[in-house]
Amino acid sequence: TILHPLCVKYPPSAKYRKCFLTELIKKHESTGAEPLDELYDTLADILKEEESTHCYKNYLLPTGDCVSLSESTALISGGTTGLVTWEAALHLAQWALENPGVFRDRTILELGSGIGFTGIAICKTCQPRTFIFSDCHPRVLRQLGENLQLNGFIPEPGVTWSIQTESQEQEVEGENCQSPKVIVAELDWGSVTEKQLLGLRADVVIAADVVYDPEIILAFIGMLQKLSSSRVDRKAPEVFIALTIRNPDTYQLFQTELDKVGIKWQIIPAHSSCNFLYDVQPDVTILQLFI
Repeated sequence: TILHPLCVKYPPSAKYRKCFLTELIKKHESTGAEPLDELYDTLADILKEEESTHCYKNYLLPTGDCVSLSESTALISGGTTGLVTWEAALHLAQWALENPGVFRDRTILELGSGIGFTGIAICKTCQPRTFIFSDCHPRVLRQLGENLQLNGFIPEPGVTWSIQTESQEQEVEGENCQSPKVIVAELDWGSVTEKQLLGLRADVVIAADVVYDPEIILAFIGMLQKLSSSRVDRKAPEVFIALTIRNPDTYQLFQTELDKVGIKWQIIPAHSSCNFLYDVQPDVTILQLFI
């Protein structure tokens, strides 16, 4: 299954390995035997890894609540850039908080959720009915799940959203009075089908910092075309994307490729400053796309 609630088994976490090795060393010491040097070396490596690669950040929301995240301290970690919060995600969240009516009582699909900042901020302030976080990297999905729980959200277990019918969806929503309902989905833009996307029944689609590379641009536009084809008799979802303009040529390529496939776009006015940023403000643009 390409698109499903997160139910992937992962290797033992650093915390688990640390506890296991600590107990193993204690057992050896209690018998009078000298533990192998390799055990001490491995434990030291795990402690160093925990100390150097992760940190906790709290982002204060205008409501007085906050978004708490476990983030990587490296921009690229585990072969992905998805373990940190990027500037466009902060700006998109700021815009969402200023426009809560776009999200209130609606089903939101976020593409490339990363570790969850934008979606968590929207869930805490904009009152969506359902929020679907999605990504495709196993390590990112794992960190995303941990951050959701850190903020008091428990993703829906055991529901195959990609093939759900309307009557089934209404029945499940009626049984669950939590607001909002939170779903984590593994979603590969290249492999997901129109039928699977139709099952999500998204009213709004958002994404932040997902078009920073030409290859990713083509995959993202292909995903938008699938979303357009999957709506059948439903109204097309509203699409909002925030991007940091690091390379003007890449930004121009994105606009050109949108024009090629007939996806219209407009720039959404946004404040020049962002409450979540305290250093130099990056060049972030928010676009509304019409699929």
